[in-house]
Amino acid sequence: MFGLEALDLARIQFAFTISFHILFPAITIGLASYLAVLEGLWLKTGNDTYRDLYHFWSKIFAVNFGMGVVSGLVMAYQFGTNWSRFSDFAGSVTGPLLTYEVLTAFFLEAGFLGVMLFGWNKVGRKLHFFSTVMVAIGTLISTFWILASNSWMQTPQGFEIVNGQVIPTDWLAIIFNPSFPYRLMHMATAAFVATAFFVGSSAAWHLLRGKDNPAIRTMLSMAMWMALIVAPIQAVIGDFHGLNTLKHQPAKIAAIEGHWENHGNEATPLILFGWPDMKEEKTKYAVEIPYLGSLILTHSLDKQVPALKEFPPEDRPNSTIVFWSFRIMVGLGFLMIFTGLWSLWLRKRDTLYTSRPFLYLALWMGPSGLIAILAGWFTTEIGRQPWVVYGLMRTADASSNHSFMQMSITLIMFVVVYFALFGAGLGYMMRLVRKGPKTDEGKETNDGGPGQKRTPARPLSAADDDGAEHDRSLTKEI
Repeated sequence: MFGLEALDLARIQFAFTISFHILFPAITIGLASYLAVLEGLWLKTGNDTYRDLYHFWSKIFAVNFGMGVVSGLVMAYQFGTNWSRFSDFAGSVTGPLLTYEVLTAFFLEAGFLGVMLFGWNKVGRKLHFFSTVMVAIGTLISTFWILASNSWMQTPQGFEIVNGQVIPTDWLAIIFNPSFPYRLMHMATAAFVATAFFVGSSAAWHLLRGKDNPAIRTMLSMAMWMALIVAPIQAVIGDFHGLNTLKHQPAKIAAIEGHWENHGNEATPLILFGWPDMKEEKTKYAVEIPYLGSLILTHSLDKQVPALKEFPPEDRPNSTIVFWSFRIMVGLGFLMIFTGLWSLWLRKRDTLYTSRPFLYLALWMGPSGLIAILAGWFTTEIGRQPWVVYGLMRTADASSNHSFMQMSITLIMFVVVYFALFGAGLGYMMRLVRKGPKTDEGKETNDGGPGQKRTPARPLSAADDDGAEHDRSLTKEI
């Protein structure tokens, strides 16, 4: 069907499940650190706005964390069910790395998550803040181990092959492989940027509907400061990551650039747009800027970038896909930088919270960070093909011996269940976002901080009738 084989369906299934999964850890990483900052600011300043925002976003964090755990478990099982030959070949490396993630990060998160979510009126302030910080650190440690495993598959070292299996010889070399530092910084920063635009979009939604209070303004202000500072840093990290990829995976860079061949000693141009044709081995309708490809990728005006025709056809990534996925990621990155700069200009004019054109931009930029992460992930993983462990094991040799019918049935089941289950979860999470933070303005309250009386933060009881009222008002406006 459609010229697909069982291997293609296995790849599609893994891509589908990981595309769902990666969205949740990205928001979890960013929100965990955001919550730690909010509680720290509340403890330092005594400003109840930070406390109210903490309770609001902790509910969303809890729902997102739960969906991330479930989707991650399903994805992990696929290594044994659909990619058993890969597990047999490289399991001695990837298995321990994922085990370290569970023993360090997951146990740390699980150990303090209950205190963080339900201990607000049961433990002291310092212990509760410590729990929040530990959960935030746990998410970053989890990122460390997951990226160590994935980076080793991209730039493997610290091993030897005995009887057709990878045997670790140097764990420090395995963990701190050549691409690991760049991938770790790139992914962690991407999570912070994605969360910033998610939070900023939520604030913009409320401001556009006339809900203007200190909590909403603080959400937008903090989100835009993060965008202004971190988005340009992400661009710099991306440049270093590209140089590292050029050194270790030149075929991937050639595919990303849609660059097929070099001519004499001419510098490599940058192809802004075009359509790489894998059969005709050329990029059609190319819009080029002379010398710029060499300048960006080699930081010189005379060095050439490796071309796709320098590699055997069977070793070339699909340039058509990664050419455009990379440009989607970069385009959104520039739009994020623009949004941050615009917010600074409006902040100086004291119109950040009232400029409707900007608020609409901030609203529509809400999913931009997550889309950029998916586009970057496609670029990284499809650009590695046809290798599952770069230079060592091809993807075609890594899959389990399943039939086309078996893979078709499981893929259909995954699609149906994922859209039903996680669609409902995402819908509920967005309902929480539309509800907005509760504030204590204009009314007496005995709500306090940790160790004092306050309604526990119960994520699954948060979207009450007020949330439904928001939905009805939005429907009327539309």
